[in-house]
Amino acid sequence: MRRSPAVYFASYALSLLGKGIASVVMPLLVLDRTGDVLAAGVLATVTMAASAATGLFAGLLVDRVDRRTVSVTSDLLAALSVAALPLIDVVWGLDLTWFLVMGTVGAVIRVPGTTAQETLLPTLARLGPPRPGRPARLDRLIATRETVGSVLLLAGPGLGGLFVGLFAMSPTLLLATAATSLLAALTTLVLDPRTGHVPRRAPVPADTAGGAVRRAAADLRDGWKFLGANRLVLGATLVSGVFIAVLSSLQSTLMPAYFTGEDLPELTGLTLSAIAAGSITGSALYAACADRIRRRTWFVIGMTGTLVGFGAVGTMASPWLVLGAAALVGLTFAPASAVLGVLTVEATPDAMRGRVLGAQNTVMLTAPALTSAPLAAVAATAGLPVAGAVIAVLVGVTALTALAAPAFRSLDDPRRDEATGGVRDGRRVVDGSPTAGVVADPNR
Repeated sequence: MRRSPAVYFASYALSLLGKGIASVVMPLLVLDRTGDVLAAGVLATVTMAASAATGLFAGLLVDRVDRRTVSVTSDLLAALSVAALPLIDVVWGLDLTWFLVMGTVGAVIRVPGTTAQETLLPTLARLGPPRPGRPARLDRLIATRETVGSVLLLAGPGLGGLFVGLFAMSPTLLLATAATSLLAALTTLVLDPRTGHVPRRAPVPADTAGGAVRRAAADLRDGWKFLGANRLVLGATLVSGVFIAVLSSLQSTLMPAYFTGEDLPELTGLTLSAIAAGSITGSALYAACADRIRRRTWFVIGMTGTLVGFGAVGTMASPWLVLGAAALVGLTFAPASAVLGVLTVEATPDAMRGRVLGAQNTVMLTAPALTSAPLAAVAATAGLPVAGAVIAVLVGVTALTALAAPAFRSLDDPRRDEATGGVRDGRRVVDGSPTAGVVADPNR
């Protein structure tokens, strides 16, 4: 039971559910107390900036402290940060300052937990029973996680809206929201303690002034250097970053403007729902067939489908074409995203997995900021069709480049030394031997 993937996915789902509910509850609570739409926007901007900044350093914690402990502590603190709001309201009264303080605290403490949660799954897969031939267990587990994430992308905000309808803006609403994070922490505690194991590190000399600080700075640089030098991990990060940036621009700017212009504003949210629904199906297909279809095949289907889907969305020819193309994007990109996730795990040494995933998460959180304003400016000055064409070209160039990139050509070879920058079985190889400085994981 303690090694059961079902326990991990229950914890993962509860944690995501808490975030999804909070994403609905917090803006509504801000509007209820301040009556200011701008205040809700300021809160969203500040919390996203705090998350991106924390992502720069979260990996250092995850690579030093037991990862299961980090995940549990993060969910517990997230629950407390929400449950504290009714008490603050009684004692001092909730205003924008308190919302910004507690929203920032919540954003900061969730990032290390998210990173730690991602690092638990590869260890859980390794602790599972061995399979003959190419092990597809990790592929299926990551695909299942993608499916759960897509389901919660739809269910989380929906449940948040249901909670608002049931409890209105009362303390019960906040306590119910906090309960999901608390349950996530308790569920993670059920997992085998070995899932949180962090490889032992060489000790910092005690007589070196500032040695710990320099070691932390060097470790942080190593994570970003690995991300930049490893063509497979860098490519996976850039492809995913472009997809997230484009999706964010569609959701926040282009689709609201398009459907409003078509006099169908009620369909705005369906674009994201169509992508999520397609992703659920695509991830489930990959989980079921991961060991029967080559990774390269999944990747080619994903890049091709994404290119065609975003090309159709960019035309904005008709509302139903846009929604159908969005579903195609989700259906085809989800398996490719799972492949990229598996490859990143396989290419990254366990001792630095937290730092690399933390760096990736920072890129993902920052990417939308690089595209949203420029694409909104293009739409405002040149019109929505031009902005749609820009999106289609951006995704098309990314997909074609990924299909031609040498790093993504031999995805089914478990020893891709050239593509992974000399990493074998999760350890860097130099002159035929793993580098020193990290003691091998005894559970490997």
